[in-house]
Amino acid sequence: MGARAVAAPRWSAAVVAAAVLLSGCSASGDTVDGTGQAGAVPPSGPSPSDAASSAAPAGPDTTASGAEPPSAPASATPVECSFDDRERRMRGAWLTTVRNIDWPSEPGLSADEQREELDAYLDDAAALGLNAVFLHVRPTADAVYESDLEPWARYLTGEQGGDPGYDPLEHAVAEAHERGLELHAWFNPYRVGFIDPDLENLAEGHPAEENPEWVVEHGDEAYLDPGDPEVRAWVTGVVLDVVERYDIDGVHFDDYFYPYPKEGEVFDDDATWEEYGGDFDDRADWRRDNVDRLVADVHEGIDDLKPWVSFGISPFGIWRNSDSDPTGSDTSGLESYSAQYADTRTWIQEGTIDYVAPQLYWSRGFATADYETLAQWWADEVEGTGVDLYVGQAAYRVGDQDWRDEDALSAQLDFSGRLPQVGGDVYFSIRSLRENAAEAYANLAETHYAHPALPPGTAAEGQGPLTGRVGGVTARADGDRVDVEWEPVEDARFYAVYRVGSEGSPEAGDPEECLSLSPDDLVGVTGGTGLTDPAPLEDGAGYAVTALDVFRTEGPVSEAADVRG
Repeated sequence: MGARAVAAPRWSAAVVAAAVLLSGCSASGDTVDGTGQAGAVPPSGPSPSDAASSAAPAGPDTTASGAEPPSAPASATPVECSFDDRERRMRGAWLTTVRNIDWPSEPGLSADEQREELDAYLDDAAALGLNAVFLHVRPTADAVYESDLEPWARYLTGEQGGDPGYDPLEHAVAEAHERGLELHAWFNPYRVGFIDPDLENLAEGHPAEENPEWVVEHGDEAYLDPGDPEVRAWVTGVVLDVVERYDIDGVHFDDYFYPYPKEGEVFDDDATWEEYGGDFDDRADWRRDNVDRLVADVHEGIDDLKPWVSFGISPFGIWRNSDSDPTGSDTSGLESYSAQYADTRTWIQEGTIDYVAPQLYWSRGFATADYETLAQWWADEVEGTGVDLYVGQAAYRVGDQDWRDEDALSAQLDFSGRLPQVGGDVYFSIRSLRENAAEAYANLAETHYAHPALPPGTAAEGQGPLTGRVGGVTARADGDRVDVEWEPVEDARFYAVYRVGSEGSPEAGDPEECLSLSPDDLVGVTGGTGLTDPAPLEDGAGYAVTALDVFRTEGPVSEAADVRG
């Protein structure tokens, strides 16, 4: 059956008309913390930053500083129209580099072997129905990308400063986008690593080697001092260097600000407290202000450079317990507010983050830190603020006590997925989705991810699309699949392909016409100019394509292409 552009099947008129109307569419193994805190640190304490404590893994973008996004084409007239919320969901996974938890599988692999492993993870992410990968690009004040500011991370070659022979971040961005995946650059802002081997083997040019006065040792670890304004300026500069040079979709911080408490250890920031804490009566308030300033500086810098790049943080899952603050959660675990001086509420209320992804790594019904209690608390916190909420999900815990059933992950989404403030989920980590959590994730995907989802948009309210209409769409049947192709559109980041059912769509001019393409019709998202539908409708279908700009806003709908002769 030959492929051709549709002339005028009975269902295409509404789709063609919708091309104008939709031009503005956007759419218990739970344990008590071993530090002596009364409970809610997951076993072995893995977080998106460092599950290794249980040790189980052509040039950059040249967009100029202060780059402006492309102007909207004259034909893209924004209108009030949006798809069902199910279409816009974050479905992400952390891809960890520190201590080779996820990738590379071991240090010292060749450039080709590293690229092959990274590509396989991106293939898996796409096959799992994810739409974003959070790549660990700065694990210990070093770089998993080419940098003039900090040395190469040792997890690439086995030696800090060792050149892997290619740029992993450049490669990851290009390959992720080709697969229709967002690529978020994940940074540890302050951590230098373990004293042995990290601090004792610093490469020449490492910021801790160049500025030893910035370093505070805490137990067996070392951190850059958040109380030093030079440290804050350095970290901000490192992040913005990546934003300026690479075509990333987001910047991500995890929960490592001030270090987690260690029994018998005190974070020795006396020198900076004495020099810079004069406006504060309480050192804890000063420490929180130091972190707040970094977060605000990074957010402002990103917004000035590339406002389409989202900025978010995945804090420890408890802000404050209700016995410390009546507005805190009904929990009794370690508090990020007082333990790490991370005042997430301030960031949300002041809008210095675009999203928050708290690590809710506890089961439903766990008394110390109940998943449902915390999911609801965070939902209430973001309500009406404009800050998006994604839930950090503990895929690594599948197989632990209380995480052994096939619904070990889907049970969490059974609750949080019904909260309107929750905009998606991020899984720690992608290796777990391959291994211990593979069956549990398959169950989750069947019950919650029946259809693909576009990533959340980042455009300001009322901002129209920056891309025009996709042209030259064709659909060709090939056995039990359909290959859809189209012409490229200037300034497109991704393309979304939709099935157009054989039943009639609303008539042209109908106020419900925007519903002629629903989230359930979405076949998939890609960065290329072709996509295969592996499960076409039995009675045939047409296909329509939209382009997504850097803000992930959809442009006008294409004319439909008919797979039937």
